[in-house]
Amino acid sequence: MSTADDGASIWRSDIALALLATVLALAVNAFAGFPALTNAGGDNDNLLRLVEVRDMLASQGWFDLHQYRMGLEGGFVMHWSRLVDAPIAAIIIAVSALTGSAAFAENVAQVLWPTLLFCLTVFFTARAARSFAGDSAVLPAVVVGAAALYFIGIFSPGALDHHNIQLMLSMASLSLLLEAPMRRPAALLSGLCAGLMLAVGMETAPYVATFGASVAMLFALGANGERLIARDFGLGFAGVSALVFVATIAPSAWGQAQCDAFSTVQFVVAAIAGTGLAAIASVEPAGRTRQWRIASLGLLALLLAAAIVFLFPQCLAAPYANLDPRLKELWLDHIDEAQSLFKLLAEDPAGVVARYATPLIALVLMALRLGRGGWRRQDSLVGALLAVAFIVSAWQVRGSTFSIAFAVIPLAAWIAKWRQRAEASASRGVALRMAAVWLVSVNAVWTGAAAATSVAFEDSNTTADNGDGTDVACQRMASFAALGRLPGTTVLAISNLGSPILAYSGHHVFAGPYHRNVAGNLLALDAFLGSNADARTVVADHHVGLVALCPGSAESKLLAAKAPAGFLAGLMRGSVPEWLEPVAGTSGAAVELYRVRLGNRSIGGPCGLLSDISPDNPLFRPCPPDMAG
Repeated sequence: MSTADDGASIWRSDIALALLATVLALAVNAFAGFPALTNAGGDNDNLLRLVEVRDMLASQGWFDLHQYRMGLEGGFVMHWSRLVDAPIAAIIIAVSALTGSAAFAENVAQVLWPTLLFCLTVFFTARAARSFAGDSAVLPAVVVGAAALYFIGIFSPGALDHHNIQLMLSMASLSLLLEAPMRRPAALLSGLCAGLMLAVGMETAPYVATFGASVAMLFALGANGERLIARDFGLGFAGVSALVFVATIAPSAWGQAQCDAFSTVQFVVAAIAGTGLAAIASVEPAGRTRQWRIASLGLLALLLAAAIVFLFPQCLAAPYANLDPRLKELWLDHIDEAQSLFKLLAEDPAGVVARYATPLIALVLMALRLGRGGWRRQDSLVGALLAVAFIVSAWQVRGSTFSIAFAVIPLAAWIAKWRQRAEASASRGVALRMAAVWLVSVNAVWTGAAAATSVAFEDSNTTADNGDGTDVACQRMASFAALGRLPGTTVLAISNLGSPILAYSGHHVFAGPYHRNVAGNLLALDAFLGSNADARTVVADHHVGLVALCPGSAESKLLAAKAPAGFLAGLMRGSVPEWLEPVAGTSGAAVELYRVRLGNRSIGGPCGLLSDISPDNPLFRPCPPDMAG
């Protein structure tokens, strides 16, 4: 059999294992009834992504990323990428054409899209493990990797947020770089994946920088074959960045610098870094000796730094440096995924075990490899990514999603080594050690132990369910059914109800947990933390038709504790001002609704906003035919 045939057979084997893991994960979700499709579990981003896709399918412009139904009148511009919207929309269009049901098509897309990404991520994890530790590491990588990806939750049905595609692209870029010495196009494709990672979201900037720096350092140190790898990676990275810039940024916005989304900032950085690396690797004098390579790459780094400092100095500040102090105190400081390792240690030690145990073990394994000598190219790439991901996760817990995934590769190599020892020895002790290695490498084991510990010690009042089926945290679709039946109007609600209200109804909201929605979030805080008179002024000035209350929400409790004499705290105590009236059938429900009555008018009456604003207003919604007049 030829080498090409061997390679094709290996690819088929890896694909088969990834498909098997995917089918098993899908079967588990199907057996549970795909609960995430009717209960988002508080994940606002998944819901708002669905809203964004719906808006695009309803003819909102490709370059227009406004969320018109959130924030003040006119909405605000989201920082997300159409690169994620497009494939989800394509699935919905295709299934709708086949079935004639848009609702069914949305459900298919919510299941199919994360499932496809799960399969690809498991496949690239297997490929990376094979390149790192040989054929014997593939099965452990698939088992440990699939379990880790399943339990971190970003590939569950309904997971339309961009973190899953970012993780898939990062694993693809890593596996391709590991294969690059043997496969000529791999480095080019790796650079392409790195560029797409950056285009999808800025959260992956540290990993993209690590890929680029690792490729540059391997080239600088003169390892055989690294010159072509550096050239191709640079070309792929710069080339796809240029394509994405042209394809997703409106020409009118090409001169606008955005630090939190792909824009001229990221394009300029990618163009300088990618083309500079490719040029140095291609020009004979620049790459002739190690000294010349280091000097040339050093000059490129200086040029890159100068471009950022002099052209885009605003992007050197901390991501949320300019966030209003009230939003930082009452919103940012309470986002679970934005917490640091040190805060998590103080508030949720069991959660630390679930998020950091396997990456820490993997780091120890990589340190032992370094201590034994014989450090390889593969070790440099995997070790650098794992270390950076762990550092990011110490700053914000969301980084642990990547560190858990990268940890699978050295853990799979560790398991493979003990499997080989067990095959060579009939010792019971070796078999027990191998079993222990398997157990401590599976993130699900640590997650289960942490969950059990949390349940044993947590306050029973902090759960999202009272145990009697009540949706205390207002996370289920059914909890918004009454709101969805009401004619469109503006709803005053806390930020964590913003995305569900948009997804499950046709209403407009002020607040939503997004850092660009500063004005809308501050207005909602003014209403909820202020007096009844303050809230009435906000309601009257901004044509609010309904007030939605989720008494069991942690956010509602936080705001009520912040302002015990405020409007929201009063509502939660049952003190309803005269300008509000309960909507029939919602008293005592998870989401309680109140209709606004100002003077003789009911703003949230039969035709929503029609009686209160003109048809020229962007919040105007036509009255349904059966309610006209």
